[in-house]
Amino acid sequence: MGRVIGFELNSQEPEKAAKFYSTVFGWEIADPHWDYREVSTGKNEMNGGIAKGPNDYPHGTRIQIEVNSIDTAISKAKSCGAMIVRDKMEFDHFFLAYLVDPTGLGFALIQKK
Repeated sequence: MGRVIGFELNSQEPEKAAKFYSTVFGWEIADPHWDYREVSTGKNEMNGGIAKGPNDYPHGTRIQIEVNSIDTAISKAKSCGAMIVRDKMEFDHFFLAYLVDPTGLGFALIQKK
């Protein structure tokens, strides 16, 4: 595993961002759930979401990388210099963690249940 499966757009004005991307690119954007709006960019395309950026990542884009074992990936990333921003969180169908690589780029790890 290790393939990019999605993206997250973080904004302090998620409603405005959602309207922009929907209008300009025709993306279908769902109503917010957990302050996160799922985004469909088109049939068989990469999808993602728009969220109100948290204090630790108020603006920017993060890729979502699918892994077989989130615990193993977190451990390996830490040993290579990554910083944990949000440790493993559990959701209905997946586990999610946010990290920053040694150069300062933010990314998410996802393990499906």
